[in-house]
Amino acid sequence: MPDTTITTALAKVMIAAAWADGEIDREELNCIKDLLFYMPNMTASDYAHMEIYLASPVGEAERARLVAELSGAVRSEADKALVMSSLTALAQSDGKVGESEAAALAEVQRAFDEGRTASGQLGRLLRGAAGRRSQALSDAPNRENYLDDFVRNRVYYLVRERMGREAIQLDLTDADLRRLSLAGALAVQIAHVDDGIDEMEKDTIARAIGAYWSLRPEHAMLVAEVAASEASRGLDNYRLSRELFEVTTEEERVRLLDALFAVARAHGHVSFDEIETIRNIAGLLKLSHEQFIDAKLKVPREERDGL
Repeated sequence: MPDTTITTALAKVMIAAAWADGEIDREELNCIKDLLFYMPNMTASDYAHMEIYLASPVGEAERARLVAELSGAVRSEADKALVMSSLTALAQSDGKVGESEAAALAEVQRAFDEGRTASGQLGRLLRGAAGRRSQALSDAPNRENYLDDFVRNRVYYLVRERMGREAIQLDLTDADLRRLSLAGALAVQIAHVDDGIDEMEKDTIARAIGAYWSLRPEHAMLVAEVAASEASRGLDNYRLSRELFEVTTEEERVRLLDALFAVARAHGHVSFDEIETIRNIAGLLKLSHEQFIDAKLKVPREERDGL
């Protein structure tokens, strides 16, 4: 397990600097969460500790303390290299580094070379990267089906609408229904790997999420049908995974891997592409390689590609 002291100290300073003007709007906050969640070496536990700094503005005195902690953590050239590689990865989150981010990176490098911490540049770097991520998401082909609409409005709304129309009562809280929407959205990403969802895969999704939430078969099918609609295409797995991480336990996320492999096995065989998609989702959910392998090995050798 790598020492993540520098990663967390850096993330805290970046959050504090992003709060410099006293406010962060909702979409910017979501994009900042996405970026921090996927910073190199950011563990599940580390990210959980970031929430308190994301929840409310960070004042000047606390910001100074966090800068001092980062300065104290960066002691060697290797530490400086780790900081710069983490920042470069963040700046390249959309595949390129903009001019302002490149300038900020250069200033941070100079600051560390001179034994100081450019917290203002760190904040601008984070907010610049968050702004580009937000723009990339809004420019996506399925912008009308963007994630917040899907998990907070579209699936939730459609399930609720059908519940009312068909006089269905689901023994779920609103929070559980939102988690179910997130998990269903990830499940259909597996089914979409082979280009399309047939009735067998839809039934498997229903059985998998039904077992996961102890739903009656007809209720699980209702959710599966909504999740399997064309609205599920083009979703951002990074946001899906990060939001599901925030509302589930590690044990629940491990059990979700079993559900995803069950969906992949709908036709009796798990393809290499399906395995790799589940591997990617496991990583996005901050599950270990060993946890992924344990789930994969539950599928008989003759029913899956690879070792």
